[in-house]
Amino acid sequence: MTSPKSPLTRRGLILTGIAGAAVLSTPRLLRAQDTTTTEAANTALPEGVVEDEPGVRRNTSSFVRQDWQDHFETLGAAAIVCDTSSRALHFWSQDGDYRIYPTSVPRTDELTKRGYTEIVRKKVGPSWTPTASQMERFPDWKPVPGGAPDNPLGSHAMYLAWPAYLIHGTHDTRKIGRQSSDGCIGLFNPSIEELFAITPVGTQVRVI
Repeated sequence: MTSPKSPLTRRGLILTGIAGAAVLSTPRLLRAQDTTTTEAANTALPEGVVEDEPGVRRNTSSFVRQDWQDHFETLGAAAIVCDTSSRALHFWSQDGDYRIYPTSVPRTDELTKRGYTEIVRKKVGPSWTPTASQMERFPDWKPVPGGAPDNPLGSHAMYLAWPAYLIHGTHDTRKIGRQSSDGCIGLFNPSIEELFAITPVGTQVRVI
């Protein structure tokens, strides 16, 4: 036996209209939020990033859009801003493409080099050699060949004009969104692979 239909009233029509408007406006609100949050550029985070509680992801940061004009006089071939405060990398291509990636950043302010530089070299499957200062602190560290699963540089690396400073991948996804490096900027391997493909040598870089 079916229940009788309730009659339509003016109050019922008003409530129905309000509910319908809320549903229709939700996608627009989400799209507006997407333009100013991490989710805009990285809607699907790689495996290894989890939610500690609903809506709160570990190893990620909350950051807003930036404009390249605030950092560079001209866009040039492309431009990158590494924001160590929000732990995000912002990329602009010459044709107007804009992308944001979550990153790892240096562990201390002393290890953080800020200022202007550029990409001078790129390498797929980079090998890793500890620096002199790292060898002083960790004398048992050994060079790691490219492609090794424990290589600290991950799958791709872009070398800055500053010696021993790189933008690179990592096989340890726990590092992203944290102060975890000795000076470099680290990305998820899928992110650095994507960025590597669209970043030409000569791209101007600012670390803030």
